[in-house]
Amino acid sequence: MVIDWLPSVLITTLLVLAVIGGVRRANLWRAGQPEKVNIVAGLLALPRRYLQDLHHVVERDKYMSRTHVATAGGFVLSMILVVLVHVFGVASQLLAGALLVSLVLMFVGALFIAKRRLHPPSRLSKGPWMRLPKSLLMFSLTFFVLTLPMADILPEGTGSWLLTLVLSIGIVLSLSEMLFGMTWGGPMKHAFAGALHLAFHRRPERFGGGRSTGLKPAVLGGDVHGVAKPSDFKWNQLLGFDACVQCGKCEAMCPAFAAGQPLNPKKLIQDMVVGLAGGTDANYAGSPYPAGKGDAKLLGNAKGGIDNVITAGLIDADTLWSCTTCRACVEECPMMIEHVDAIVDMRRFLTMEKGKTPNKGAEILENIIATDNPNGYAPASRTHWAADQNLPLMKQKQTAEVLFWVSDGAFDMRSQRILRAFVALMKAANVDVAILGDEELDCGDVARRLGDDATFQQLATRNLATLGKYKFSKIVTTDPHAYHCLRNEYGDFDVDGVLSKGGSGQGVEILHHTTFLNQLVQQGLLKLSAFKGGKVTYHDPCYLGRYNGEYEAPRALLESLGIEVAEMERSAFRSRCCGGGGGAPITDIPGERRIADMRMEDITQTGAELVAVGCQQCTAMLEGVVEPRPVVKDIAEILLGQLIEEVH
Repeated sequence: MVIDWLPSVLITTLLVLAVIGGVRRANLWRAGQPEKVNIVAGLLALPRRYLQDLHHVVERDKYMSRTHVATAGGFVLSMILVVLVHVFGVASQLLAGALLVSLVLMFVGALFIAKRRLHPPSRLSKGPWMRLPKSLLMFSLTFFVLTLPMADILPEGTGSWLLTLVLSIGIVLSLSEMLFGMTWGGPMKHAFAGALHLAFHRRPERFGGGRSTGLKPAVLGGDVHGVAKPSDFKWNQLLGFDACVQCGKCEAMCPAFAAGQPLNPKKLIQDMVVGLAGGTDANYAGSPYPAGKGDAKLLGNAKGGIDNVITAGLIDADTLWSCTTCRACVEECPMMIEHVDAIVDMRRFLTMEKGKTPNKGAEILENIIATDNPNGYAPASRTHWAADQNLPLMKQKQTAEVLFWVSDGAFDMRSQRILRAFVALMKAANVDVAILGDEELDCGDVARRLGDDATFQQLATRNLATLGKYKFSKIVTTDPHAYHCLRNEYGDFDVDGVLSKGGSGQGVEILHHTTFLNQLVQQGLLKLSAFKGGKVTYHDPCYLGRYNGEYEAPRALLESLGIEVAEMERSAFRSRCCGGGGGAPITDIPGERRIADMRMEDITQTGAELVAVGCQQCTAMLEGVVEPRPVVKDIAEILLGQLIEEVH
């Protein structure tokens, strides 16, 4: 005799267990620090964020994009219909038919997942993830057979107790993975946590085509600065870690991982999940940290779980200091997890609480505090590079159309050539420009990336006070790091609205010099001859591209010279870091290779004789590669070489 009620009871039981698991999981997230979110707005925005914003990222891998649409879409629709048809017993041939169609869709998607898992790329985690295709196939087959009588394809009561038993076993095995595992822990956990992560994301500005890359300010004066243990993270950061699908796309794009430094962003996120839930990393089935460092130790105290110290007990400090903060991991993550925020949060603890900034880190921070520049140069020497440039100072003029933010390239002989080239171009275009001179302080980028947010906030406040004394409509800089700080991070401390008012009541534009030069060229203020040299490629600086979305202006300038850019395989938002960001040259964590050497290999593969750049730091890193190699020039230097005459 067929036991008709058994499938319904099993499904209901597993749904109840899933809800209990969800409550348990939410309690783990709630152990984090408070963070205000608009719950209703987030939930209402979830469908759009999932179907549009997230899909834009997933769509980069066409195979998995289509597979995910079939599998995830089929599963969500199937579960809704399973509850209606098999739990609430809605007798509708139409609903049963729709359920069969959604199960077929899911089955087809699961077949493609199974195919990918036959020969998975090294970045994918194995272990429990290898059983996921089987669970998906079992779910779709089990409920397909179970639904056939309700769709009038088979007569009611078809089968025997044996078939019912087999189907019941299929229900338990498949739904244990799909529902129980979704909230208690397993490969499907990313679906539950991921949906809530999108709804309550720490950076909602990233959705709808927006951009949000500035670090969140540290709250100074509290009991602890930075993150020492999981509960020091914001609660929605913990939620974001749980959303990781272990696809390894962050791992595949990480320059430090490729260089053999002890950082694997996927492993880092999984270690924080371990810290959140307690235990060890014994069940982690992905690539380890390179160089045999950074592996998790045995966690646990008498109470277990949430009180385990991350930076002392789980994540090796060298793992944190290996990061160049290039955001390649964040840009590539299909779940939109914020790896860099987490890394800098933990660096803040090591720097501000423990005073453990490796190698030259402590010296650099002391120099910034004492002399307002990382290398300890006399502040009065900041304008020496401009002694022959006849550049007016803002304290003399009080007002100018363009305030040229020189940055710390003023102290470096190679960078000074870039500054002079840019000044020559501005003079040729008759730009009304002035500099702050000795009043300009370090922008604070290095201090902030090294975790010293207190020093950064002091510098930002002092620089803003200086800017507030003058009138200008544009700030232009050749340094993408200063550009990023001024554009995206100073606003948190601009209580007087200096940058929004520009000191004159008008909105101020903050521009990178390539964007500004492109405006001058488009306006016909610079007359340039065609470039007659060899093949040229362009290296996208991380803090100009991924941080600020400027990919077009540098290329437009090169095209204005008649140059057809020979693009590297990793360019634009997938550009490989030069290795110079995030204080990496200062902390200098050893690896198997230098990141700059790997980037130069990308360049030479294009056959280019010249690599154009738009960042002083990138220029220094790439020119540090042993010759023979292509010539490295800033775009301002290239344009100056093609300048024909002044146009007024």
